[in-house]
Amino acid sequence: MKDKDSLFQNSLALLKKLITVSSLSREEMVTADLIEAFFKERNIETFRKGNNVWVYNVYYESNKPTILLNSHHDTVKANPGYTRDPLAPTEEEGKLYGLGSNDAGGCLVSLIATFLYFYEEKGLKYNFCLAASAEEEISGRNGIESVLEDIGTIDFAIVGEPTLMDLAVAEKGLMVLDCNAMGIAGHAARNEGDNAIYKAIKDIQWFKDYAFEKTSVTLGPIKMSVTMIQAGSQHNVVPANCSFVVDVRTTDAYTNEETLAIIKSHVSSEVSARSTRLKSSSIPEEHPIVQAGITLGRKLYGSPTMSDQALIPVPSLKLGPGDSARSHMADEFIYIDEIREGIDLYIAMLQKIV
Repeated sequence: MKDKDSLFQNSLALLKKLITVSSLSREEMVTADLIEAFFKERNIETFRKGNNVWVYNVYYESNKPTILLNSHHDTVKANPGYTRDPLAPTEEEGKLYGLGSNDAGGCLVSLIATFLYFYEEKGLKYNFCLAASAEEEISGRNGIESVLEDIGTIDFAIVGEPTLMDLAVAEKGLMVLDCNAMGIAGHAARNEGDNAIYKAIKDIQWFKDYAFEKTSVTLGPIKMSVTMIQAGSQHNVVPANCSFVVDVRTTDAYTNEETLAIIKSHVSSEVSARSTRLKSSSIPEEHPIVQAGITLGRKLYGSPTMSDQALIPVPSLKLGPGDSARSHMADEFIYIDEIREGIDLYIAMLQKIV
């Protein structure tokens, strides 16, 4: 389909349908059904695993490289500050309100429109695969990671997240650390025990002050934040342990495993990472898709927030309509013109390389 206005109208209608359905992470079955039905209505063969749905262009050829167009259809819970029905798609003053409208429904339907634009085109240099994935908001194992082998070899990916259509050429990864400082219990009234809180304080101060030797060119320094702490059973007992949680936003200057090893070498607390699978991701500035965006006047930046890029093991560009600052906010919205612009820019960038 080459009629951009029809693509836009169909995309807007699909987004409104998606908004009306609760699609919390791990509960996206109905939105997956809607997306699958959207393609089947257009006689496009669909593939599905769990709540992930993907499709390929008509003239897919196994000897050609493949571009993955990916965004997610799950949402977080509605912010308690909502003054509107989060499942009611409402147009007002050029905005479309509704849970998931900005993160990442607008991106998803714009990528679907882009896929349809190229769907029947012959003689492309690349294949296209469009994947609408689940569990992105919780980095779940039944999301995009679970279908990558089924999708097949991909050359690079465009991950639809709200970036104001600027080019997020790098993205920080994430490790969540569980730390435990060990002491010896004793009576607080006497000079007994070894207070685990005091030991934890030293390590917490290290997490606050430490600067890693290497800094990423695009993402800056690794950021570590202590976010939770727990210790003690009653006022007159010196605690034998103090546990705390650290949020570590990693960069491409170190692997997650290297980062964890450095942390363990500097603190006395026991440290364990819940996972090292959420890695920092990037795409070279000289990559053709990045250069295509630059020629169209788009800005480059490194993103501090994480997406499914962390789980896609090929070069990937985060790019999409909407504004990350609106994600997870009360009365979430996307400007309707942002969706139209997103479709136009996705298509224009890809036309330069396919």
